[in-house]
Amino acid sequence: MRARIKSSLGEVAYGDFLVYLMGPYTTFDVEKLVPDSVDPAAVSLPAARADDDELDEMMATLRRVQGRLRENPGVNAFLAVDPEIPLSEMDAASQSIAFARASNATLFVVPGLGDKLGVGMEVGSVLEDMDETDRERVLFAHEDAVSSAMIRSIGQRWDARVVSYADEDELIVAVRQFVADLMNRELYGDLPRKTTDDGA
Repeated sequence: MRARIKSSLGEVAYGDFLVYLMGPYTTFDVEKLVPDSVDPAAVSLPAARADDDELDEMMATLRRVQGRLRENPGVNAFLAVDPEIPLSEMDAASQSIAFARASNATLFVVPGLGDKLGVGMEVGSVLEDMDETDRERVLFAHEDAVSSAMIRSIGQRWDARVVSYADEDELIVAVRQFVADLMNRELYGDLPRKTTDDGA
């Protein structure tokens, strides 16, 4: 998977350091998540919709973060859509888990709009799949305006790092520091190194 991800991206200074960048850049019908035996009207469902302009802005934010990480510190940041793996080959949830397993760092970015339930489900499925060491490779960054029980539970249940940010520049500082820390820890042996030569 690492080789497949790398082959879909351009060259950067640290091409073997993969950073999976996730965010709520899709929308879906929440009621489809409710089992057939349950009446959707009988359960409380959070909003999970965003209009086209909001979705475009979320994707643009993630692309800007990706671009800035690829420039400095020069890591191979990518979004789930970049490897272009057909859903007929692997469903979206399985892709997220596989991408996180293959990556040196996984960043969840949640701006103050969009589909919070969707990103919550993905965060849970990815973190549940990881062991304690790999959870150290996860950063959940949410805009100051975003607050929920799901976000609070990330640090409590999985001991993953959670930070908030006021604007995009503050977000970039936080993710760059996190990535640099992981790079140093891999270099000096505190974390096992992940490389494409591992065959992952």
